[in-house]
Amino acid sequence: MKIRPAVALVFANLICIECFYLPGLAPVNYCKKKDEQPTCKSDVKLYVNRLNTEESAIPYEYSYFDFCLPDDDSKSPVENLGQVVFGERIRPSPYKIEFMKNETCVEVCTKKYDGSTNGDNRLLSTMRKAISLNYKHHWIVDNMPVTSCFDTKDNRVYCSTGFQMGCYTMNKRTTCVPEIGQEDAFYIFNHVDLVISYHSGQKEEWGSKFGSNGGRIISVKVIPRSIDHRAAKCNLQNPEPLRFPLKPLGKNEKFEITYTYSVTFLENNNVKWSSRWDYILESMPYTNIQWFSILNSLVIVLFLSGMVAMILLRTLYKDIARYNQIDNGEDAQEEFGWKLVHGDVFRPPRKGMLLSVLLGSGVQVFFMTLVTLAFACLGFLSPANRGALMTCAMVLYVLLGSPAGYVSARIYKSFGGEKWKSNVLLTSMLAPGIVFALFFVMNLVLWAKGSSAAIPFSTLVGLLALWWLVSVPLTFVGAFIGFRKRAIEHPVRTNQIPRLIPEQSVYTQAIPGIVMGGVLPFGCIFIQLFFILNSLWSSQMYYMFGFLFLVFIILVITCAETTVLLCYFHLCAEDYHWWWRSYLTSGFTAVYLFLYCCHYFYTKSQIEDAASTFLYFGYTLIMVFLFNLLTGTIGFFASFWFIRKIYSVVKVD
Repeated sequence: MKIRPAVALVFANLICIECFYLPGLAPVNYCKKKDEQPTCKSDVKLYVNRLNTEESAIPYEYSYFDFCLPDDDSKSPVENLGQVVFGERIRPSPYKIEFMKNETCVEVCTKKYDGSTNGDNRLLSTMRKAISLNYKHHWIVDNMPVTSCFDTKDNRVYCSTGFQMGCYTMNKRTTCVPEIGQEDAFYIFNHVDLVISYHSGQKEEWGSKFGSNGGRIISVKVIPRSIDHRAAKCNLQNPEPLRFPLKPLGKNEKFEITYTYSVTFLENNNVKWSSRWDYILESMPYTNIQWFSILNSLVIVLFLSGMVAMILLRTLYKDIARYNQIDNGEDAQEEFGWKLVHGDVFRPPRKGMLLSVLLGSGVQVFFMTLVTLAFACLGFLSPANRGALMTCAMVLYVLLGSPAGYVSARIYKSFGGEKWKSNVLLTSMLAPGIVFALFFVMNLVLWAKGSSAAIPFSTLVGLLALWWLVSVPLTFVGAFIGFRKRAIEHPVRTNQIPRLIPEQSVYTQAIPGIVMGGVLPFGCIFIQLFFILNSLWSSQMYYMFGFLFLVFIILVITCAETTVLLCYFHLCAEDYHWWWRSYLTSGFTAVYLFLYCCHYFYTKSQIEDAASTFLYFGYTLIMVFLFNLLTGTIGFFASFWFIRKIYSVVKVD
């Protein structure tokens, strides 16, 4: 059998293919110090990230709580735009770790506090409040989060990123596991036992160079402890816990905290480097439940969407066939249903300028979401690539200014609008301006609180530069091309005198139709929404982008079909005001989104203070506004295509 040259070439290329790693995600080979060479490192860098808690939306930088800082001039890793916006502040730490070198109770530093100094009492008060709010450390080793693990009631091991700053026992309630000390006491975790597992890979090419003295890190787990080193230096067997002052120190009182750590290396060849994130992602709560729930939701939505499409197409087919059989004028006077309003269906709506601007911004959000989810499904935006998701979304939004300007200009021109300058300015300023204004107000709150999530002034200037120097010119270019195009020609002419709309029943009125229109689209996203909110406010990683992309496609289909169906019913009731209604029908899904976020806040969230509440609802408003643009635009263009299609296939005198 002969093989064609093209096929042979394909097979030859497949054999020669080599794998590559994304920047920052490539494996790092470690080896003992005596074997160190350019292909492997002996120093294991430990970086510290911000501290946060589920009980507050305000994170703080590591140095805010007066922990030990490195003595040398170690440089922080370069942070991308997404990390800066999310408030991640990755800094070098004073913890010195050497590969395959076990350490026992190494002293990092000793912090001393004097009651006669007001600044020391303020620091202690800040740390005590952070312990009471269950603030957690977040450390990073070899681009892996340091995790703390414990056994659950169903005999499973649950591993979460980070570990508590301390614990307390107050009013017969304790956060210390296992329970330590006595009632009415705060304890700070000043000692950590780090267990670093590595894969030696002696049979693999990268490990054979170092023999048994090399490997790749696959997990870093921590066991935090509170040890009073004043009672006995480095007593790790039966330590006395370090009690934190409950009240400010007196003038003659002093308090000191000695920070120590131990390191243990364990070889584990059962887990490959490529699978090292699995133990974190698989131990997330509700992971097993959501697979069935998401699948069940998708099946229901697909079934309902199929039913809607089938009913709509069958009814439309009969209507079009009946209308096309009318040949004489006498029969034409007996028209009924949606054909009666053919002379008014394309009459420009009120506030056409605003509608065209919202549609242009909605197209921008739609393509940003679509491309971002596509990249995420391909693995480019994995949890290991910190900040990549937000960076990708923001850069795409800026670069998609041209489609926004083009769509807005073409829709506005089809309405007969002539104020093209106002249209372009509003398209480039309205939606980004609302988001930036909300973001800036929340940033002021974070600045006032000294939070690490507060964006530096230089970054704000950079964001404004991206908006004004990149997005706005691209919007102008798109609008220029759109206005140069001929106006969209509609399949039927518009009468000069508007037709009188008959009195509508309750079901065909605008408000009930809009309220009902958002129910079905919301039904296909609320399960995923729960996990997305958990990742935003409960420090849980979201990694199921494949399901999220599928849900997004189902959302698009459901928004389109629901809006088209309701639009058809309104036209049959001789109500031709469909422009704004088609946008608001699917856009009302955002209202259900807001209500669900309120439900999550009052039932699932642990946030209590006023500043965090303000931040929660501020970020929620941004999310709801963008979601309204997305869903409203989908519904509008689905109805726009549907109405042009049905009126182009019927005979109209």
